[in-house]
Amino acid sequence: MSTGPMSGGELPTTGGPTTAASTTGAYWPLMPYPKPAVTFVRGSGTELWDDQGRRYLDFLAGIAVCSLGHSHPKVAEAVCAQAGKLQHVSNLFGNELAPRLAEELDTLIGDGTRAGGKVFFSNSGAEANECAIKLARRWGGHGRYVVISAYGSFHGRTLATLHATGQPAKHEIFQPLPEGFRHVAWAEPEALIDAIDPSTAAVLLEPVQGESGVNPAPPGYLAAVRKLCDERGVLLILDEVQTGLGRTGRWFGFHHDDVKPDIVTMAKALGNGMPIGACWARREVADALLPGEHATTFGGQPLATSAALATLAVMREEDIPARAARLGGILAAALEKVPGVVKVRGRGLLLAAVLAEPRSAEVAAQAMENGLVVNAVAPDAIRLAPPLLVTEEEIDEAVGLLAAAIFSTNGGTGSPTHVPTDREDKP
Repeated sequence: MSTGPMSGGELPTTGGPTTAASTTGAYWPLMPYPKPAVTFVRGSGTELWDDQGRRYLDFLAGIAVCSLGHSHPKVAEAVCAQAGKLQHVSNLFGNELAPRLAEELDTLIGDGTRAGGKVFFSNSGAEANECAIKLARRWGGHGRYVVISAYGSFHGRTLATLHATGQPAKHEIFQPLPEGFRHVAWAEPEALIDAIDPSTAAVLLEPVQGESGVNPAPPGYLAAVRKLCDERGVLLILDEVQTGLGRTGRWFGFHHDDVKPDIVTMAKALGNGMPIGACWARREVADALLPGEHATTFGGQPLATSAALATLAVMREEDIPARAARLGGILAAALEKVPGVVKVRGRGLLLAAVLAEPRSAEVAAQAMENGLVVNAVAPDAIRLAPPLLVTEEEIDEAVGLLAAAIFSTNGGTGSPTHVPTDREDKP
């Protein structure tokens, strides 16, 4: 929703020591991040504007969070209305929205039919995965506590979810990490045969490994793991934090493989920017966790659930999974034609453009300079996860901007004609 032109670079101040002026020098008050190169102040759909009035096309969507684009009017209206009615009561009491949302998610898990599970609401994907891990341990009982995940995975930044993350380089500075986690090779079901032992409670996987370069599970992998879990009597947990709710072309990534997980976690797209996560579990598994054994103050609170309900309503109206599948195909086909891109991988509107050279950081920086927001998800891969309401025209513009960035960083000279020169704010 456009609110008119903004003055170049002026930010509101609140008085006192922490104002816009106090962040212009070497000091930056946010931990642990460095001062960002770009500060965004407004968004509408697939477009963003920075504090200098410059326009950008957002093909990252807050890392697959703003599923309907920035400031979607129906989500904004729902949150505003709820803010004027009831904002928070804690998990000691009920509210009208959380049960409705849980039932809707249960139906989506069942791909249109109630799956009969239960939902725990949290504030983020990491917290949803924490719930899944605790639930698996509670279900497993004494002596069955190990969770097996894959190398290259990403499951969060809390101590437990960090150890579940299959990236040892991220572990070292925080050692000792909680025990009970084991890692195996990705996409190799036979690697689990020896890894699963009597101490194993669950296997935790992603349908697409987003943070290691957008690597989809190969055909048959999840089904093979499901079969092995059944044979060994352990749970299958699927982390759908980045892939869930339409992004891959189905409501959930596991729907492509026609498997039935025991636990599913989700977050990012659910609130279209409002912090909310969820852990769904089969009823028999969910009932292992008793009242008082797990909780969170803000989980399922009215503001977040109002945003989620509005988001899901728009997703259904727009048939978001089908839209993501169709437009993802268009985006992938266009990327494959870009000089310097050797491969495109992913599903739906979660894609990686694999570069001929490991210069993704340079390409992403140049794309930002050109007016396109993407990110370097691996040394040779650029991740694209645009809002699911992106248009074909925006895809064409984005591919042109990315092609220009690759051209420039490969030593090209001059300015390609498809790079927009007018990036000022639009009324």
